Amino acid sequence: ASSVVINELMANNKSAVSDQNGEYDDWIELFNNSSQSIDLSGWHLTDDVLLPAKWTFPNGVFIDPGAYLIVWADDDTGQAGLHASFKLSAGGEQLQLVNPNLQVVDEVVFPQLDEDISFARCPNGTGPFSTNEPSFASGNDQRHFGHHS
Repeated sequence: ASSVVINELMANNKSAVSDQNGEYDDWIELFNNSSQSIDLSGWHLTDDVLLPAKWTFPNGVFIDPGAYLIVWADDDTGQAGLHASFKLSAGGEQLQLVNPNLQVVDEVVFPQLDEDISFARCPNGTGPFSTNEPSFASGNDQRHFGHHS
């Protein structure tokens, strides 16, 4: 199991969370399960198994232990922050996190997603994926549909 995982994603963001430009774009949340800061420089995200290096993290991007990192999947790489060169399909597809050696570190196949519904690991960071109310840049456990703590 990887230290860094794809933890949550939203492929049909209409009004849930906006980026710094006020745009409601697709987003991907990574989570660091380890006790050490991980350097993501040169890692990749892709929605195409034939293009493992579709989008590459810039140098100097770290994810702290127990921390969340958001990548906007909006095909708008000119914007400030982390904006991947592809969008997520609301009809469902595959997303992979790939290390600099082009090894798939984590992957998720997600179904068609309704507006403003995310696909997230529950328990947070380790569990299987299910549809959720979005818990953007925070833990997933409290918001799992049909479960109350």
